[in-house]
Amino acid sequence: MSAVVAPLLNENSPQLDPKVYARRNWTLGAMCLSLVLIVATVSSINVAIPSLAQSALAPSDTQILWIVDAYALVFAALLLPAGAIGDKYGRKGALLIGLVIFASGAALCSVMTSANTLIACRGLMGIGAALIMPSTLSLLQAAFPPAERAKAIAIWSGFAGAGGAIGPVLGGSLVQRFWYGSVFLVAVPIAIVAFVATALFAPRSKELHATPLDLVGAALSISGFAALLAAIIEGPELGWTHPFVLSALAISIAGLAGFVAYEKRATHPMLDMSYFKIPRFAAGSIGITFTFLAMFSTFFVVSQYFQYVRGFSPLSSGLRTLPFAATMVAISPRSPMIVTRFGVRRTVVTGLTVLVGGLLLLSTAGMTTPYPLIALYLVVMACGVAVAMPPLSMGIVQSVPFDKAGVGSAVNDTTREVGGAVGIALIGSIVTSVFRHRLQSSLAVLPPELSAAVGNSVGKAIAVGQQANIPELTAAARQAFVDGAHVGLRVAAAVVIAAIVAVNWRLSDNG
Repeated sequence: MSAVVAPLLNENSPQLDPKVYARRNWTLGAMCLSLVLIVATVSSINVAIPSLAQSALAPSDTQILWIVDAYALVFAALLLPAGAIGDKYGRKGALLIGLVIFASGAALCSVMTSANTLIACRGLMGIGAALIMPSTLSLLQAAFPPAERAKAIAIWSGFAGAGGAIGPVLGGSLVQRFWYGSVFLVAVPIAIVAFVATALFAPRSKELHATPLDLVGAALSISGFAALLAAIIEGPELGWTHPFVLSALAISIAGLAGFVAYEKRATHPMLDMSYFKIPRFAAGSIGITFTFLAMFSTFFVVSQYFQYVRGFSPLSSGLRTLPFAATMVAISPRSPMIVTRFGVRRTVVTGLTVLVGGLLLLSTAGMTTPYPLIALYLVVMACGVAVAMPPLSMGIVQSVPFDKAGVGSAVNDTTREVGGAVGIALIGSIVTSVFRHRLQSSLAVLPPELSAAVGNSVGKAIAVGQQANIPELTAAARQAFVDGAHVGLRVAAAVVIAAIVAVNWRLSDNG
């Protein structure tokens, strides 16, 4: 081993091969490409919905919902078991298999001739994504020595945040030039490049001390998270008191409670519950959950604001979110230096506080707010996320033994997915509720058949107003959505403030 690498190791990490160290930056590039691929897939599908709805598939509203969400549900439900599989059998192999499954599902999605088979193929993509995402972070730990991991994970975090903003741009540009299936098909060549890069540069890595798979824990976690995501997805559509939603919530509570109880007693648990007693692990889980709640809900609101209120095309709307992505990529790598100077607690609390400031600024945007101001608000938000997210992720992955790096990475990823899903459901429901309330006076003057057509959708309200030549309805719908967005973003800010209190309590000055 070279003298350069040796001092960077500690007793908790396996010995780092000099060849692995020499190609660590290539590994980082491959992992970031794989990460952006799966994160962008979550957000890019949204811009294809209008084209998909008018396609020969003729999907119902419920089918459209599940075309969007089947991927996220399967992805989030399988993250923990997929991380455990990577730990046991090899993280590089899990990533490569995941890329093959993901690319196959994407290719099939682009040629499906029925809505139900498209939903099934989206679920297949979710399986691949679950194998990919935890492997990307755990392989970085295998490729970088401890002293360099913080910066590598910070860069990884930057691309994780940027991927959500890149998706609508990529999807919008494809849908504008081709057909809706191109949003899926474009993932195939990207996955092939990521596969080749991973095969060439990523190190082989798995747990040093073999343990049996926790099949009972895996089954309980899958059922618990799948039911939770199903309830979150369907709640805003069916209503939170609908029998399906209540049943799914009951199953999720039973599954997740059973998972916690079983893991506490298991000889070889998939996720050791004692990790949550570690301050940085607990704080990281809380912080990541609520950061992504705010971030995903903001993209959800802003994308509709740009398209419905300001009248921009899907591509133009996506391009207007790029300041967020560029800021994430630029600022995240500098977060470790801030941590070194000020400590984990101050860095995270400051970052989350800046995020709150950005949310509150964005909640002032009106129907004619100049775009440069909105871009500035997005940059402020991105600065906060970029500063806080790397030490939060680092706290999670550093708190678990290297043998469980895949599971630790999966916890980091699961908190992101659950936080994002909860954010879209919670803030989306608030925006819809305020929108409906504000629009009631305008709906009162409409014929009953038009009132029913408007429903709770700003898109439908604007379409009805334009088709029926009722400009007052169109203007009222836009203003009602803006009012709802203001309330929703302020609620998101309040939730992040609660997270700041919890994180500040759990972390010491030195983290």
